[in-house]
Amino acid sequence: MKIVNNNLYKESTSTKLMGPKAITRVSTYLALAIFLTNLISAIIVDADYVTLYPGEEKTVTLNVENNENFDIEDISISLDLSQVPFTTVGSSTKDIDDLDEGDDDSVKFTLRASTDITPGDYDIPYTVKYTNAGNNSQNTTEQGSFGIRVSAKTDLDFSAETRDAAILGRAGQVSLEIVNRGLGEVKSVSVEISPAGFELLSSNKIFIGTIDSDDSDTAVFDVIYKNQNPTLSARVTYKDFDNIDQVETIDIPFKAYTEEQALQLGLIKKSNTLYYILGILILLIIWYVWKKIKKKRKKEEANRG
Repeated sequence: MKIVNNNLYKESTSTKLMGPKAITRVSTYLALAIFLTNLISAIIVDADYVTLYPGEEKTVTLNVENNENFDIEDISISLDLSQVPFTTVGSSTKDIDDLDEGDDDSVKFTLRASTDITPGDYDIPYTVKYTNAGNNSQNTTEQGSFGIRVSAKTDLDFSAETRDAAILGRAGQVSLEIVNRGLGEVKSVSVEISPAGFELLSSNKIFIGTIDSDDSDTAVFDVIYKNQNPTLSARVTYKDFDNIDQVETIDIPFKAYTEEQALQLGLIKKSNTLYYILGILILLIIWYVWKKIKKKRKKEEANRG
């Protein structure tokens, strides 16, 4: 009796029915599946997101997880700081002896930002190297990066001055200058003042906007001085480099003078307008009298003739 293996027959038949294009398609899918598996099966490095200031140093922790499907050993993590304004305090390479499949461990680096660094967000490149614990000839190198932020401390300086001589009872202008001495810009700056010793002729609130690093801007207010010891009391609001709302309250005293004091100090000059007017009037009177006398003499001479 002849025995036929139906399974073998079916498999053979299906294989014969597959053409070259079908075989190529299956091979492509298989290669893609292997590639995706390799992407998923990798070392995962997770770093703390650290914020520091220019010239400051902080410790960054990198957590390393073995997501391969095998144990690994001789793991090294190196930072590449050649293209970023940071240095490491200590070694820029850390080692982990081994990691079983699914295990994790961490390494720490101390980073110092340059003193003249530009505030902003930076990517720190790293390289991870490791060996398959079951196959010493299988060495793997992976690269990545983690983020770090450099912020800027706000350093504002304020000064007040009068645009003209501050004379009691007279109108004038008071200005508040804001100087940004910090390394980062400040945004949405506005100034609101409360009169103390003077009366406001203009709005008590002025919007300035953005003040860049090493730059300044000024808010000017029209006033009438009411006493000799006025104070510029102001509330300055702004957003710092990290876009956080900030408020600073300042009180800057300044001096106002009576007209006599201002004359003595040479802040103003005595007006000669009255003298000019009197002089002109006297000249007009003299001219008028002379004309009258001249006319009278002519009349007398005519009568004699």
